[in-house]
Amino acid sequence: MPSTEQLIQIGLLGEALDPGPALIFIADEEMKYIAVNELAADVLGYRREELLGMRVTDIVRSRAAPAEYEEMMARGELTGSTVLTRKDGSEIVFHYRASRTAIAKLEFWVSVGFV
Repeated sequence: MPSTEQLIQIGLLGEALDPGPALIFIADEEMKYIAVNELAADVLGYRREELLGMRVTDIVRSRAAPAEYEEMMARGELTGSTVLTRKDGSEIVFHYRASRTAIAKLEFWVSVGFV
């Protein structure tokens, strides 16, 4: 069980990152989004709830996306650029750093970046 200090840190970190200065996506090993911050949803033109029902390949539509995701999982991290597709169909370049993390002892993949 997390200590009081850990719970406070988790809460503060979440509050700081939600509207924060970078786009943040958290996905599982099946490429399903389990969390996104407010800025990521706004930049892509989706409501957060919509993104949480999607997979990475719904936003990153390049043919290389599944292979790059596999590479990230195998290496534990990946840095690069990709093209994200907004809800209106327009595209933006996303420069990111992605890495493995654990949340409640479950493994997930966090991508943080800028457009």
